[in-house]
Amino acid sequence: MLVPMRAILEAADRNDYAQGAFNVNAVCQAKAVIQIHETFRSPAILQGADLANGFMGGRKDFMNADLEDKKAGAQNIAAAVKQYGSDSRIPVALHLDHGKNLDSCMAAIEGGYTSVMIDGSSLPFEENMELTREVVKYAQERGLTVEGELGVLAGVEDHVFSADSTYTNPMHAVEFFKKTKVDALAISYGTMHGANKGKNAVIRKEIAMAIKECLRHEGIEGYLVSHGSSTVPQYIVEEINGLGGELTNTYGINVNQLIEASHCGINKINVDTDIRLAVTRNLKELFARETALRNSASIGAIYELLEKNKTAFDPRVFITPIMDTVMYGNIPDDDVARICQCIEDGVKEVVGTLIVQFGSYGKAPKVKIATLEEMADRYKKAGI
Repeated sequence: MLVPMRAILEAADRNDYAQGAFNVNAVCQAKAVIQIHETFRSPAILQGADLANGFMGGRKDFMNADLEDKKAGAQNIAAAVKQYGSDSRIPVALHLDHGKNLDSCMAAIEGGYTSVMIDGSSLPFEENMELTREVVKYAQERGLTVEGELGVLAGVEDHVFSADSTYTNPMHAVEFFKKTKVDALAISYGTMHGANKGKNAVIRKEIAMAIKECLRHEGIEGYLVSHGSSTVPQYIVEEINGLGGELTNTYGINVNQLIEASHCGINKINVDTDIRLAVTRNLKELFARETALRNSASIGAIYELLEKNKTAFDPRVFITPIMDTVMYGNIPDDDVARICQCIEDGVKEVVGTLIVQFGSYGKAPKVKIATLEEMADRYKKAGI
């Protein structure tokens, strides 16, 4: 069933495991994420990034998506998650990743999300808190979980870009929780957005430990989030390049570091790049194995885009010829069905592996289920 994300984070914190949060950009991706979590009896957090909503609203050039695109896309993503998650035996949360402003968060909320992130990390500290407070008031009155961000991650993800990192100050993090009443906080502690994190990236788990200990000392029930945490499996990178791709300097965060961080205060670990890589590998492999599909009336254009964009690994670059399938899940013929199977298999490969490594398998029964209405009442009683 669909639940506020806070219920899932509470279980992860209480039982000392990491909860993966996985970005989706198509109906079949949402289907696959939910199904593989069901297989492992794990709680599930699906994420639609702010610009993923634009893409799912039909904006192929999603970097230029406007608010109306995002509203339409939020409804499409939420409809897919409801289709596959409403009657699921596991708790499922749908979370907005990197909400740009209050309007973006409102679009997600109205579309059917159960959790939102407002990213004010590029703003001065006081302005970040003011923006986050505004979103908290609007969302928590409706029972939704709110995630903020403090500190700046280097790297590139959709419209989020920074050349340098600024580590989160633990004292500022405690003040941020106190003054905004936010449920969760994404911190900067050495991870990076994108697939080029450096060959030997090292995260500073002591930052998470310090924040968590200070929160406990102050009696604050807050949850910490690790952004930019894709592991970038090297075997997938090698397979992509073996199929004609041209990926260079493509490295992620060592999964053992993330597992260790999960025992040091990190409750939620965001993963996007790994899924993009696995799906792109599968698409390339399909056309390499079955060359007749390169001339398919319905999916041949996908092959052409793969060939034209050898340094790309974001499936949104390649799957624009089947936007009706992406947005609504309609499958007009067997060839499109083959593409959807490639996408679903790639998602399940990556997500299933991380469910096991992060330790969330079998934890679905640990989540104390709460509806949005029940959570709204909790917030109201707490004076939020």
